[in-house]
Amino acid sequence: MNPSLELQLKTLPSEPGVYRYYDKNDQLLYVGKAKHLKKRVLSYFNKNLPGYRIKIMVGKIVRLETTIVNSEYDALLLENNLIKEHRPFYNVLLKDDKTYPWICIKNESFPRIFLTRNVIRDGSEYYGPYAKVRPAKILLDTIKHIYKLRTCNLNLSPAKIAEGKYKVCLEYHIKNCEGPCEDLESKEDYDEKIDAIRGIIKGDFRKAKEYLVNQMMKFAENLKFEEAQTIKERLDILEDYQAKNTVVNPNIDDVDVFGMTSDEAAAYVNFFKIRNGNIIQSFTTEIKKILEETDEDIMEEALIEIRQKFGSDSKEVLLPFHLSVEIPNVKLIVPKVGDKKRIVELSEKNAKEYRLEKLKQVQIVDPERHTNRIMAEMQKLLRMPVEPRHIEGFDNSNIQGTNPVSACVVFKDGKPSKADYRIFHPKTVEGANDFATMEEVIYRRYKRMLDEGESLPQLILIDGGKGQLSSAVKSLRLLGLYGKITIVGIAKRLEEIFFPEDSIPLYLDKKSETLKILQRVRDEAHRFGVKHHRTRRKNSTIKSELEEIPGVGEKTIELLLSKLKSVKRIKESSLETLEEILGKSKAMVIWEFFNGN
Repeated sequence: MNPSLELQLKTLPSEPGVYRYYDKNDQLLYVGKAKHLKKRVLSYFNKNLPGYRIKIMVGKIVRLETTIVNSEYDALLLENNLIKEHRPFYNVLLKDDKTYPWICIKNESFPRIFLTRNVIRDGSEYYGPYAKVRPAKILLDTIKHIYKLRTCNLNLSPAKIAEGKYKVCLEYHIKNCEGPCEDLESKEDYDEKIDAIRGIIKGDFRKAKEYLVNQMMKFAENLKFEEAQTIKERLDILEDYQAKNTVVNPNIDDVDVFGMTSDEAAAYVNFFKIRNGNIIQSFTTEIKKILEETDEDIMEEALIEIRQKFGSDSKEVLLPFHLSVEIPNVKLIVPKVGDKKRIVELSEKNAKEYRLEKLKQVQIVDPERHTNRIMAEMQKLLRMPVEPRHIEGFDNSNIQGTNPVSACVVFKDGKPSKADYRIFHPKTVEGANDFATMEEVIYRRYKRMLDEGESLPQLILIDGGKGQLSSAVKSLRLLGLYGKITIVGIAKRLEEIFFPEDSIPLYLDKKSETLKILQRVRDEAHRFGVKHHRTRRKNSTIKSELEEIPGVGEKTIELLLSKLKSVKRIKESSLETLEEILGKSKAMVIWEFFNGN
């Protein structure tokens, strides 16, 4: 397996979608669908592959592409659209045992319409494939109830009809056929019905619905309520089928859709070509930023290049934001609500997923480049003069004001530097006063760093809102560091980022790597503080019992606990053991306290 493909496999999305395999000549080998893309694609690359054809195909794969959709059903429809559009060779070989149904309009005089799983290249029209047999049967049954069509396989050529070779059959007498075999129905009338049926199959249900509604009303007016209910059920089934049959609204026809996400280094653009409510083409690309181009600049270039690449002449293009460029005879639309808005969001989702996949690959192959990109992003989003290579986070821990501790954690290049973590026990604050504790701890931490000539952080993160942040800023002002170090607060409820002297918080994208690092610093400070708070509270409880012994001080208690580890073991120790640790006089006092009557 080549390294590039191996890297792609490690960063696959875990959502429903479609995957495409390509060989060394960039020829499409296979299109497949999956409820869980990562699990499905990885299953092809295990050692126990079933069947020699799959093994041969897998041996040819050098790269793959994925497109995520909203559901497994949408993935199945998109898979079939892509197979129909591109005809990958291995789809034919691998799907012999799993063929999908098609509706066929037979290439013949007075065409028959029927369901088939065998596609014969004889000029007949095939519509589908359908995800399941039942919806296709329902649609075909509905068509047959609306239009009377022949079902026989006679050769109804004009000459043979004129010769009177055929006689009408039972289907004519039970009113299921208009009798074209005896020239009781003209070819023009029959072809008109076929044209209407093509519209229904392609998703234009308006005429069929009007017909069913009229039929239902007629039955109801004539008090034929059972027949009216039957028609109503067919109308409901038809509407349900229409709703589920397309990836997007069937009214969204012949449009191009673009979605984008970007960072400091590159933009990621996704393109959908939609025809008859179906995605027939999906393409995502990465565009490197060279001169700090804006998203609008990149989208304008991508719009022209990608439409030329795929030969698109759609007169309507859906975009996530407005562009200044104008294309002759083409409408550029930024939808605000509805199905068009949702399909733009789906395109953006594919662009974001593609970006995450690329970033994961960079993180594995080039971790230094990955770190540099994140640091540059943090500098920009947090309005910093320099990159935050050294971050320190603070959090206070106490329960009802007892045993308070304040934790300081250190991150370097976005990763924890645990050797530099520090715990502070407040000296001037009594009780649960977060603001005063934060003020004291920040002052002590950076006063000592200044005195000892240590390198200061570029970013200080305070766990809390405006109050804690203001307290920390007071100490920085006293030390002359305010304005030299960026300091922000993060409030957990809404993940708001507060800046000093700014009443409006910053809200970062939930998937932003900057926010994830800030959250990790905050959570690590909280974890580290809680851990030491619990330890201190536990030790305090232990010491309180030993402190009741007359004549025993803190150093004696610490010596006993360091040797025997717990009060229980101290109580159970013999006089000789205690003497070895403390000497005869103190050992006797402790032994008699626990063992005397």
